[in-house]
Amino acid sequence: MPDHKIKVVVADDEQGMRMILRRVIERTEGFELVGEAQNAAELLSLVEQEHPNVCFLDVEMPDMTGLDCAKIIQDMDPRTILIFATAHDDYMAEAFELYAFDYMVKPFKLERLNQTLARVKQVVMDREPSAKTDVFSAPRQNTPNPYPGRIMIRHKDGVNFVDENDILLIQRENRSTVLYVTGDRRFETSEALGDLETRLNPGIFFRCHKSYIINLNAVDAITPYGRWTYVVHLNGTKQDALITHDKYEELQRIFS
Repeated sequence: MPDHKIKVVVADDEQGMRMILRRVIERTEGFELVGEAQNAAELLSLVEQEHPNVCFLDVEMPDMTGLDCAKIIQDMDPRTILIFATAHDDYMAEAFELYAFDYMVKPFKLERLNQTLARVKQVVMDREPSAKTDVFSAPRQNTPNPYPGRIMIRHKDGVNFVDENDILLIQRENRSTVLYVTGDRRFETSEALGDLETRLNPGIFFRCHKSYIINLNAVDAITPYGRWTYVVHLNGTKQDALITHDKYEELQRIFS
């Protein structure tokens, strides 16, 4: 187990469902319920304030759907584990397109909830460096960049020039685009992830998720995350990225 508790927020306009989730979470070792919300506005405020590891959310809420909430939360922190608990099973496909960790249809058995929490705990443990177990290890590639060059990163304090080969990971974070670069450097820009992608060498950089771009030369290992999602571990940084099942298969073809 990590040395800190897994922070959870719960959003549902039904008080009874919030009570069920609260009781189970509070009785489960390693978890801490840090807030409850009965609508989307309260949920988003909680996420900004508490920075939870996990969000339980309903699909249909009074002021905004849980799906729209999930999109905003992912733009704030794509590592947030999203679990939908809803009476509507017809939103499942769209939820998993948003990289939901799980989708539980009400009424669900407590055993089902406990199984989901156990999987969450395992995922958090796998994020700890000492607990990492490889599922797929990519061979290290030392071939030179066929398009050597540098890119200019614009930010509020001016600009920085960065060698493309030094960029390990680019992700959406707190509604900004953040570049993680060798030497533990970090650059933040208001430039959209898609716009930045067009300026990068497609032979090296890979859009593995709507919120992540990875340097293929930095890929170390891939481990399971949710039902159809994986985590990409990278050399040279403690940060990691999410990758969908389809992109995972595409990555395997690239390195086969």
